[in-house]
Amino acid sequence: MQYHGVLTKMQTECTHPVQYYLVFENDFLNLNQALGKNIQITFSGYQCLSCGLDKKIFRQGYCYDCFYSIPAAGDWIMHPELSTAHLDREDRDLAYEKRVQLQPHVVYLANSSNVKVGVTRKSQIPTRWIDQGAHEAIEIVEVPNRYLAGITEIALKSHVSDKTNWRKMLTNNILDLNLVEIRDSLKRFIPKETQQYFIPTNTETNMVFPVLKYPQKIKTLNLEKTPSYNGVLTGIKGQYLLFDDDTVFNVRNSEGYVVDLVIG
Repeated sequence: MQYHGVLTKMQTECTHPVQYYLVFENDFLNLNQALGKNIQITFSGYQCLSCGLDKKIFRQGYCYDCFYSIPAAGDWIMHPELSTAHLDREDRDLAYEKRVQLQPHVVYLANSSNVKVGVTRKSQIPTRWIDQGAHEAIEIVEVPNRYLAGITEIALKSHVSDKTNWRKMLTNNILDLNLVEIRDSLKRFIPKETQQYFIPTNTETNMVFPVLKYPQKIKTLNLEKTPSYNGVLTGIKGQYLLFDDDTVFNVRNSEGYVVDLVIG
């Protein structure tokens, strides 16, 4: 089977195990069905996810000019505490920012390599947890806007990490922990503004990933340095493809790359 198109982050379904899809303009591929098969990936250019031009990708699938101009790449994306739509104050496009920021957000604990705190829109659960390769996760608070989620995350970062060790996640060097106990122990550190939104009743959500074999000594695939690669797909976890020679490929970091895929 042959596919051609622009890479975007893999779409997922929270089944047992998680189902993964690469979606192109005129086609899609269920990657679970490619497990155990050889995949050839050939890099052929760029297509910015905003302007659509063949310009070198800077970050998040966008060229340099788009990254510093479009509302979807504002600083508040990575730093929710910088959100200002609730104050009716524009960053780049107030209508867009209101649409995204002024909706329910969740502060959560996710365990992929270690327990970390994070923020996402409620509509992105459990997708966000899957994208991080978390095998277990739990909600801490559900708040009405992104700013409140951001200040809650800031307060909790002093007591629990906000980073994932992606190498541990991909080698499956993980521990099962009691997230309910950890969540409850963090309650006293939640800011006064969001204490009322604490969720005391939720239980853990567990994810199982389609992996036949985990890598032992990780090698990363960079399509700009290695524009053509062949390998047998042995797993999918987070937004990574895992191959039999311990190569791992971060699909999300390669958004905006135009590729040809041959499955055989």
